[in-house]
Amino acid sequence: MNSQLKTILLTVLTLSCFVIALVELSGVSQTALFNKYHIGDSNNGLTTAEANNRQQEIAAMPKTTVQYIDSFYNFGEIKEGDVVKHSFRFKNTGTNPLLISKADVSCGCTVPSFSKEPIAPGAEGTIEVQYNSKGHPGHQHKNVIVHSNAQLEAMSIGFEADVK
Repeated sequence: MNSQLKTILLTVLTLSCFVIALVELSGVSQTALFNKYHIGDSNNGLTTAEANNRQQEIAAMPKTTVQYIDSFYNFGEIKEGDVVKHSFRFKNTGTNPLLISKADVSCGCTVPSFSKEPIAPGAEGTIEVQYNSKGHPGHQHKNVIVHSNAQLEAMSIGFEADVK
């Protein structure tokens, strides 16, 4: 094999490894952790049977639209071990009731909670996210994937914190 071709192939392989490492370190694939390891509680305290029934109910509902008033929050600097909360606000901008089925998290340190009741058209709702910083020093960026009967069935909300 030509030495120039070997050099090109080695360069492509090195760049590929670098891109994969960059994606993993940046947290882009955080939701993959939930899908692979089922870290965190996505059922908002529901049993598996209740969660399955809720998802079937939502699948049968007509679609609506939702607008997040705030979809990202910065807690700023917090002490390691602090437990902080933020309520993400949203509005049902559609003509049908909005029902949230679940919220997937990438880490057991993040706990979302939301109303199990439908949000009427034009009404506002909240998703409260609690973050426990114990054992998570440094800059943290977490996402919560919210599933509902909105036209965009999965929406991401997130936060960051500098844990000292």
